[in-house]
Amino acid sequence: MKFKVYLSGEIHTDWREQIIQGCQQHDLNIEFCSAVTDHDTSDGAGDILGDESQPFWRDHKSAKVNAMRTKTLIESCDLAVIRFGDKYKQWNAAFDAGYCAALGKPYITLHSEEIVHPLKEVDGAAHAWATTPEQVVETLKYIASS
Repeated sequence: MKFKVYLSGEIHTDWREQIIQGCQQHDLNIEFCSAVTDHDTSDGAGDILGDESQPFWRDHKSAKVNAMRTKTLIESCDLAVIRFGDKYKQWNAAFDAGYCAALGKPYITLHSEEIVHPLKEVDGAAHAWATTPEQVVETLKYIASS
């Protein structure tokens, strides 16, 4: 069986690549998908629908275009990995976790111990919490092994 894993959250480090490469090294039958990780491209997703003079409306249109992608990918995945970095607030990742929880989609949170407290509700609904990409790989290895 091929698993489809959605990778959500922080875009400033290579955690996605570490997980993908780790799963490839174990020859796991996993397909990965993700939100758009290029910040400028994501912020401008709504620009294809026309220019906006107000930043709010540009962000609003881009958020809706991005939401179509995210919603579709989360609904079609078998599980999600949701990464919270220490430097920036990932409100979109928290939203993705909530959406997974509402759909009954299992998800793994990936973050440091320093932000356990602010993520207690997100972690409370998660099926696992990892602190390293290697822990995620080992968890996926267990889940995807035949």
